[in-house]
Amino acid sequence: MESPSLPMTAKDWTTSSLHRVFAMQGGEDDLSYVNNSDSQALAITLSKPILISSLQSFKHVPDQTSPIKIVDLGCATGPNTFTTVDTVVETLQRRYTAVYGGGGSPEFEAFFCDLPSNDFNMLFKLLTEKQKADSLAKYFAGCVAGSFYDRLFPRGTIHVAVSLSALHWLSQIPGKVLEKGSRTWNKGKTWIEGAKKEVVEAYAEQSDKDLDDFLSCRKEEMVKGGVLFVLMGGRPAGTSSQFGDQDTRTKHPFTTTMEQAWQDLIDEGLIDEETRDGFNIPAYMRSPEEVAAGIDRCGGFKIEKMEFMKIIEHSDEKQEEWKKDPVSYGRARTNLVQAAIRPMVDAYLGPDLSHELFKRYENRVSTNREFLHITCFYGVVVLSAIRI
Repeated sequence: MESPSLPMTAKDWTTSSLHRVFAMQGGEDDLSYVNNSDSQALAITLSKPILISSLQSFKHVPDQTSPIKIVDLGCATGPNTFTTVDTVVETLQRRYTAVYGGGGSPEFEAFFCDLPSNDFNMLFKLLTEKQKADSLAKYFAGCVAGSFYDRLFPRGTIHVAVSLSALHWLSQIPGKVLEKGSRTWNKGKTWIEGAKKEVVEAYAEQSDKDLDDFLSCRKEEMVKGGVLFVLMGGRPAGTSSQFGDQDTRTKHPFTTTMEQAWQDLIDEGLIDEETRDGFNIPAYMRSPEEVAAGIDRCGGFKIEKMEFMKIIEHSDEKQEEWKKDPVSYGRARTNLVQAAIRPMVDAYLGPDLSHELFKRYENRVSTNREFLHITCFYGVVVLSAIRI
């Protein structure tokens, strides 16, 4: 795989180079996504009844010569993707057995899909370990490297498509927010929370395009009657802010502390303002209305259920533990944000400056005792739809 030069330019950041570094942190150390995806796991657990219910609407006569094909789009790495595929397989196996008897269940094939920069080696290492520990081999597995904003499979071949905590990541930074001096220029910030209306609108425009591309591709790839299940970062209905409450706005990993850490690098002369202004986090939290509008524009899908959920950042017990050890909390919080965006920051700034940025971030979190007394929620939109 070709590696981008370091640091990346703002132009590269919005175009062809982003997909080469746009992945969750690989490996299995303290910074890895494997060890920093508990809130995503909780979201999957809370939304599991919706997934199981949607699978009850799946109508497919089993064919012993053709497997049921399942895809996880934006799989990252770690147990979350396996948990969901297991749920799909086990639910459908029970359903086929109940309807057609013990010999009625077809074989299953699961494809784990993500960008080429994803750590597929770690994904399949963990899958192999899981399969060895599980005496029942429930499905055959493969990987597909590519963007879920493009076609990945032949027409009419996918029976169940899931995407978990991935679709809020955009295909690129909107070019408009990097146009110096324009009303859409996101000067002084690295994300859109608290940004000018024009900046938010530029992100919303890119979000609509990306959602249209995602749905159009799945419309082509899925069989009639197939199930589409999506869990994505989202915001409450009727709101313009990316978050529903002030505590979350203050404490979210992409907001106040991240902006302060970038400013620290500027104040210390390690980077200039133009470098900071060229980096924008490619994430947008859609509202349920925006998702429904995308389904309407695309056609070919019927919404079975859509719901907004609030996912707590960590347990009360953990919060009490961290109150006694703010340094440990700062480290854990920094690991969390690095698991999500460290590969992008490394590519943009280079590993040395990236290390300095997250050191500043950890110091600010560790010394802000207010954070230990407020709770952050991650909003998610859960969608189940049937291909019609």
